Amino acid sequence: MAGRPLDDIDKQILDELTRNARIPHAELADRVLLSRNAVRQRVERLERDGHIQGYTIVPGEGDRAAAPVAAMIFVHRHDRVRGGDVIMALRRMPDIVTCDVMSGELDLVLRVETARPDRIQEIWSEISALPGVRDTVTSVVLSTLIGRWAPVPPSTAGQWPGAGPARA
Repeated sequence: MAGRPLDDIDKQILDELTRNARIPHAELADRVLLSRNAVRQRVERLERDGHIQGYTIVPGEGDRAAAPVAAMIFVHRHDRVRGGDVIMALRRMPDIVTCDVMSGELDLVLRVETARPDRIQEIWSEISALPGVRDTVTSVVLSTLIGRWAPVPPSTAGQWPGAGPARA
């Protein structure tokens, strides 16, 4: 990440975009008390400097028949320290939507989403066969009760990792 550290206005812009990535620049400008052009320039800089890597949608209920089948796959590796090959292989699997490194008994927790239930078993087989994977446990998601797609929690609003000290 190049560029200058985030200031309070940059953090406000990131907070607003996290809540609603489609907010018009004019509305965003009103909220952060800048001109629309200044907001546009800041957003472009935040993108260029890597603070914004992309924009996404929050899936709605829509057509439940077309909803993805989700599963959590818990992975135990033979060697946590040298288990990078497993992670590189997982990155190439497009059905894996998240991969979290865990402390404690588990090594990795994967969230897999696919259109077909039988694809979950195929993915499980691929992961289980990877050199370096000792064991897996798979649980199918029955329903998602809370789906926060990366909002900024109120207690940490404006506190972005690596943001450094705010400038006036």
